Amino acid sequence: MPQHDDDGRPTSERHVPVLKERCVSLLAPGVEAARSSGRAPIVVDATLGMGGHSEAILERFSDVTLVGIDRDEQALALSGERLAPFGGRARLVHAVYDEIAAVLAELGLEGADGVLMDLGVSSLQLDERERGFAYSYDAPLDMRMDTSRGHTAADVVNTYTVEDLTRIIRAWGEEKFAGRIARRIVEARASKPFESTGQLVDVIRAAVPAAAAKTGGHPAKRTFQALRIEVNEELDVLERAVPAAIGALRLGGRIVVMSYHSLEDRIVKTALQSRARSSAPPGFPVELEEHKPELKIVTRGTEVPTAEEIEENPRAASARLRAAERIKVRSTR
Repeated sequence: MPQHDDDGRPTSERHVPVLKERCVSLLAPGVEAARSSGRAPIVVDATLGMGGHSEAILERFSDVTLVGIDRDEQALALSGERLAPFGGRARLVHAVYDEIAAVLAELGLEGADGVLMDLGVSSLQLDERERGFAYSYDAPLDMRMDTSRGHTAADVVNTYTVEDLTRIIRAWGEEKFAGRIARRIVEARASKPFESTGQLVDVIRAAVPAAAAKTGGHPAKRTFQALRIEVNEELDVLERAVPAAIGALRLGGRIVVMSYHSLEDRIVKTALQSRARSSAPPGFPVELEEHKPELKIVTRGTEVPTAEEIEENPRAASARLRAAERIKVRSTR
């Protein structure tokens, strides 16, 4: 039976995985490395979502055990139905993706041969109106990826100071009118607390100059991004998650990461490149074993979707893909 979500469409139709074939191909050498070492391959989909990438991985590699992690319980339920035909080969866990090491340990697994991260907000979260991620229609101002815990976007806009709102809108949204927007938010909430996305969009529209709105896309786009990042602590989690994923990789394993804005991509690039360089002091005559790089970068810069992929799935347009292979494991002594 096809898996359906709340809008009546099968999950497989609603969710078009970004760069699916490329992601699977990049993970393949890690799977082969495990096989060559006589191990059963383990791949972690650290941002499971609706399971499109995981389904492709399980279909391509008949001997892979897939560990799917997501903080969104609704996503886990939908992907669980989608991946049910694979039985025990799909092991799904409610967790945040910086908890990779703990998840693997809890499942009795010693490491991973591939880790996939598809960052940002999922199609499910964007499409579910009551989640409040989208500025295109009125909904409760929530934005939590895990609706079972944490503060909401309404909590942020109703309680943060002008200074704190300015800081997050400027830093996380890269919004040049951050100060104006923050002041308008604080002025507006004095008469009526924010409860819906529509209220917030109206205030942002009034704060952003009309000329800027004509050329810079929807005036609320960057502020909504900033609030989502703040509510879910996305960049803090990512700062921890990439090193955690690298640490979980077995020799020959691959990490594949897709990001959707410059803040994410910068964190991923820095984490991968720092492990792909020798740690020998400048001018050191001999590179000792402990100085050798842990990773080999296997993509040239960032890879992007083709025009055909973007036409099929417009949300893929901003995707940037990076990947690396574990070529050395740190000594535990």
